Amino acid sequence: MANIQKVQDFLVEHSIDAALITNPDNIFYLTDFRSDPHERLLGVVVFKEKDPFIICPAMEVADVKAIGWNYDIIGYKDTDNAFAFLEQAITERISSFLLLAIEKQHLTVDRFEILQSRFPSLQFANLDEKLASCRLVKNEIELEHLRKAAELADYAIEVGCNEIAEGKTELEIVQAVETAVKQKGAEKMSFDTIIVSGTKTASPHGIPGERKIEKGDFILFDLGVVYKGYCSDITRTVSFGEPSEEKRKIYETVKKAQQAAIDVVRPGTLAKEVDLAARSVIEEAGYGELFPHRIGHGLGISVHEYPSLTGTNDMPLEKGMVFTIEPGIYDPSITGVRIEDDLYVTEDGVEVLTKFPKDLKVIG
Repeated sequence: MANIQKVQDFLVEHSIDAALITNPDNIFYLTDFRSDPHERLLGVVVFKEKDPFIICPAMEVADVKAIGWNYDIIGYKDTDNAFAFLEQAITERISSFLLLAIEKQHLTVDRFEILQSRFPSLQFANLDEKLASCRLVKNEIELEHLRKAAELADYAIEVGCNEIAEGKTELEIVQAVETAVKQKGAEKMSFDTIIVSGTKTASPHGIPGERKIEKGDFILFDLGVVYKGYCSDITRTVSFGEPSEEKRKIYETVKKAQQAAIDVVRPGTLAKEVDLAARSVIEEAGYGELFPHRIGHGLGISVHEYPSLTGTNDMPLEKGMVFTIEPGIYDPSITGVRIEDDLYVTEDGVEVLTKFPKDLKVIG
């Protein structure tokens, strides 16, 4: 598998004996096997020269075979010590085991200490940056999955807007949206759906509840859909009834800021320039203190992945990157507004994957 080879090349380059990958998203990237192992050990071990193997609960061995994995599978029962199986499988394959690459951002302290106790002379290298960089640029198959996930996200917003009615609760709309997109082919949501109304929109990560929709509310939808293992992430803010002049001004400022950020996206643009393009518009309008977060984040197998598009990130954009652009203004005394799209960097510009209209939608 091509992505396994990228890890092997990294091990050879840095004289690392093996790598242990345990993050389910990275396992999917390397193997096409998707699973939530909960508290159980699921891992891929990649060697410099030997063939890799997967270690997983015995109940998932058949599932690993079904995805076309052609290497060894180490299955263990719930009554077994998974790390004893891991130790035996590694030592059977290599005689010298001194340096192991791990995902330091994912491996728990408990599991790290278990590895130390079983391999007392073992040293550890960081694999996070390598895997993040491997996943940074999407190929055509990944892009097609992301386009479909974005299409489903657009549909979800359409359903949500059609569900808005006075007296209906936020949670009722969440239920309708999630049911509709799953009937349309979504595997699951990328994250817990956010549909909030009134002044709750001023909380960037507001939690839907029993609040009933009222005339005059702004309603914020932030949601994502998973299609064939790839995520979308969209935010739209709509008005239930005619908005006040101040609400409309906030909305138009966010819309202008988002377009300013989109307009600078092309290969070679620095990530920080995308953030600053939007932030300058919001600051000039007098709302600078009400935009507290970065402009966006990478998107792919994970809904939040590398890179982080902040005002201090000097990383140049390159063709094939996919990320969000999501400026917002949050005034607890008035309303919150956020507009978010998923972008793909093309050879000379940008393709916006999410396409739900961004002119202020007034419902009812």
